[in-house]
Amino acid sequence: MFRWMIRSMNDLKLRTKLILSCIVVVFVPVLMVGLFLTSELRQMSLDNALEQTAANVERVKKRTAEVINVSYDISYRMSNDSRLEGIAGSQYETVYDVVKAYKEYPDIKEYLRLYNEISNIRLYIDNKTLLNNWEFIQPSGSIVRSHWYQTAINSSGLIAWNYIEDERDRKNYLSLIRRIDFPNQHNTGVLVINVNGSMLSSILNQETFETMLVDKDNNIVAANRAGRVGKTLADIQFDPNVIDQQNGIFQAVVGGKSSQIQIEPLIPESSLNGIRIVSVFSIDSITKDANEVIILALTVISISLVVAFGLIYGFSMLLSKRMLRLSKQITKVATGNLDTALEIDGKDEIGQLSRQFNAMVVSINELIDEVQESNRQKVQIQSRQNEIKFKMMASQINPHFLFNALESIRMKAHLKGEKEISNVVRLLGKMMRKNLEAGNGTVQLRNEIDMVRCYLDIQKFRYEDRLSYELLIDPTAEKEPILPLIIQPLVENAVIHGLENREEGGLVRVKAELREDMIHVEVIDNGEGMPREKLEQLNRTFREQEDGEREGNRIGLHNVHMRLKLLYGADYGLEIWSERGIGTRVQFTIPIGGDTSHVI
Repeated sequence: MFRWMIRSMNDLKLRTKLILSCIVVVFVPVLMVGLFLTSELRQMSLDNALEQTAANVERVKKRTAEVINVSYDISYRMSNDSRLEGIAGSQYETVYDVVKAYKEYPDIKEYLRLYNEISNIRLYIDNKTLLNNWEFIQPSGSIVRSHWYQTAINSSGLIAWNYIEDERDRKNYLSLIRRIDFPNQHNTGVLVINVNGSMLSSILNQETFETMLVDKDNNIVAANRAGRVGKTLADIQFDPNVIDQQNGIFQAVVGGKSSQIQIEPLIPESSLNGIRIVSVFSIDSITKDANEVIILALTVISISLVVAFGLIYGFSMLLSKRMLRLSKQITKVATGNLDTALEIDGKDEIGQLSRQFNAMVVSINELIDEVQESNRQKVQIQSRQNEIKFKMMASQINPHFLFNALESIRMKAHLKGEKEISNVVRLLGKMMRKNLEAGNGTVQLRNEIDMVRCYLDIQKFRYEDRLSYELLIDPTAEKEPILPLIIQPLVENAVIHGLENREEGGLVRVKAELREDMIHVEVIDNGEGMPREKLEQLNRTFREQEDGEREGNRIGLHNVHMRLKLLYGADYGLEIWSERGIGTRVQFTIPIGGDTSHVI
């Protein structure tokens, strides 16, 4: 290992060795010490913050428990109050009797007067003879159907703490909710006592860190930050991984900031549920002072290191001046300037390198000349191969079609003996002549469309009413040059693979138009179409030339696709859309004028 390190150092430049020495001797130790001190100082700040947060949370828990225990004590008294049972369960004949009964029970008003910890007391009781006075309330249908009311009815007297709306002022309060049974009257009511939210908030306002009281549904019932009360934890962008946690210390993102979160549950006696005390402090705010000290120390250290680096760099420049001259000449050669020669005196290693460099430049010039001549010959060979391949691909389509056309004529003559066959023969002769005349150049679009029309007329003779076709050709595009035998194979494919096996036949539509400086051609049929798997296989053969040449069923499509790419470049070729039972659309777009600048 040590020998390998020595060899590696010997391979480095002198200036690099000096800089690395500075880094190893100075930078690395300073960096290690700085990272250690930074980590320790930051951790100390976080630990202190956690201790303070734990003390704050415990203090908030104790004072909040004192507040909500007042509601618990009042609910306990009222649940065992025989006078309340008499009022709630009696059947009154007149309004006067109800008012008299209310006056004889001033306890609710006394509780509100004596205890600032509560803001409202109301009893929901199903007694049609009572009057609603915001203390005794006949529950509406929506109240009865509410979750908190049903929970209280089914809770066997246990207390529930919910953040619900008060019907008087339409505001939400943290409320004690419990069922009160009146066994002598065979009746049941639901008691609701609102906790004073302002008092809860005043408790939290004495805390330094952001602190919230949250109910079981993640509603914020009190907070020491403005705009929090009434929202949910989700509304303030609380981390979803922590939002439902009931107890513990977590690191998470709150409001887009990395924060430390401490959650402490508060579940009063005889309660189904309780509330959570959530304390949040931003890690950046806690470590701010420590970071400032760290930044100051790092600034001083950095300045010292920069000065040291500058001194070492200047010393290395003095030692490596001759090597820099050699480096500049190498840079010139790297940018392609081979007409250069290096003159460095001396018989040491650097002088020897300069002489070897000059010899290398001469050798490179000779090699470049040889490579250029080789490339010129290679381009000529490739051009001839493409020309041969071009002609071979153009000739692959004719035999299959001629065989089908002649067979159709033979069968038609055999079965009907009609004179119209002579017209078909004429069309066939015309097509054969155009096929023979097709060379390696281009033809006008109207000539290619004339070939397509001949082919479709022959096939219409074969299929009669089963085949219909439309030629929608833009007159302004008819004189534009296009590859020969580039549209007819697409039409042939549409007839043979799309319509031949359909008893009801179909329609083939050929469209050609100018779009800005491009010729756009589409061949559309409403035949059988292709399933998704077969269409994907066909597109794959377009991308893989060898597979495409072995694909006999679609040789016409692959032929056209490859010819377009050979003549117009890799960005051009066929685009195919097909769906089973709907049909197929094959299209391509080529530049006007038959641009062949992409041909190798």
